[in-house]
Amino acid sequence: MRDTTSSAFFESMYKHNPDPWNFSSSEYEQRRYEAIVAALTATRYTRAFEPGCSIGVLTTKLAPLCEQLIAIDISPTAIREAQQNCRLLPNVDLRIGRLPQDVPDGNLDLIVLSEIGYYFKEPDLLDVATMLVDRLTPKGILLAVHWTGHSDDHLISGDRVHEILLRLEGLMLTTTESHAGFRLNKWVRI
Repeated sequence: MRDTTSSAFFESMYKHNPDPWNFSSSEYEQRRYEAIVAALTATRYTRAFEPGCSIGVLTTKLAPLCEQLIAIDISPTAIREAQQNCRLLPNVDLRIGRLPQDVPDGNLDLIVLSEIGYYFKEPDLLDVATMLVDRLTPKGILLAVHWTGHSDDHLISGDRVHEILLRLEGLMLTTTESHAGFRLNKWVRI
């Protein structure tokens, strides 16, 4: 059985295809990005974090909403592509990294978990999400969006990711949306 959570797995995906999930061109992805941005546009964020940024397509859409956006990905190849895609965005800081080790120091007022939660085992996801919530400022936002289909690469389903996140303490759920193929939840830190 292959390890679909390793850096080698993701690096192999990006070396084989620079956009392995069609983030740049898929109609599904464009609808997902629109839903994310619509859920976030009421506020300007001081310091945001996007783990699992891939090639930076969503990053380019989040950047105009943020004074500073820190984005990480486990694949050096993906980060190189993200740097190219974000080259005109001076407020974006792209880094090679993984959760939970490479969460940026300091407080955050926006954390976007997009298509990443299902690469964790359930107890690990709960631990990582709890740590991330602890980094949120009061009234900071946690937004999660995940595909609700099935993939052999995922350790848990997108729906299960959201069920786990709904158990987090210190948050108030403000948005619940079900779209064709994905689920979006937004919480505010209380």
